[in-house]
Amino acid sequence: MPLLTTWAWLLLALIPLVVLERWIHRHLQGLWLLILRDADMALVMYSLMMLPGVLLHEGSHWAAATLLGVRAGRFSVVPARLPNGNLRLGYVETARADPVREALIGAAPLVFGVAAIIFMGYSRLGVGPVGDALGQGDLLATLAAAQAMGQRPDFWLWVYLTFTVANSMLPSASDRRAWGPVLLGVAGLTGLMFYAGLGPVLVDSFSGALETAARALAAGFTLTVGLNAIILPLLWAVEWVVMRLTGLKVNY
Repeated sequence: MPLLTTWAWLLLALIPLVVLERWIHRHLQGLWLLILRDADMALVMYSLMMLPGVLLHEGSHWAAATLLGVRAGRFSVVPARLPNGNLRLGYVETARADPVREALIGAAPLVFGVAAIIFMGYSRLGVGPVGDALGQGDLLATLAAAQAMGQRPDFWLWVYLTFTVANSMLPSASDRRAWGPVLLGVAGLTGLMFYAGLGPVLVDSFSGALETAARALAAGFTLTVGLNAIILPLLWAVEWVVMRLTGLKVNY
């Protein structure tokens, strides 16, 4: 697949990924609030539900910091509401470092998360045959592959783990704080190298690695979008039933 096509696939998968993830996070919290009618208990249950993904997210920060020689301090997966009203499910304290290492530490949950999703999706859930059948437009083969996937050992456990990881892997605003300067620096250096006539060397050296990375991200994002697209109507239906039974409503 040409590099530009790969990046277009990545962008097209990223947009619904962000939209669906935000919707699911809000409505999962709302559902627990409807059921328990206690904001603190709803927060506890929601954080427990997402715990595997949060552990991988914060563990990725810690592992990246350790590998890059940056001292990692306290590690927590205890949820808390921040002064701005946002919800924080966990954190890892790290020492200050240069922008490049901070950017890599911030991106670690995305890298580890995508790797985990691809592993669980293809190795444990067996989504490969489903994707192949969909790509060929064969509905009967798609249904047969989906049925076979549902009969795999521990299917629902892997669905749950994939769901929590997929909806916990996006870096937070604090994770992304060093991305801007690093990306500007890379863009500036790349422009200078092209201006100096070294563009072909850059393309030959990095285009293959960039395409591989983009394809892996796009595959992970696509699996997440597909899973969330299935979960969303189920979650909406459960929330609707609970609202009808309790006579309550959550305003988002």
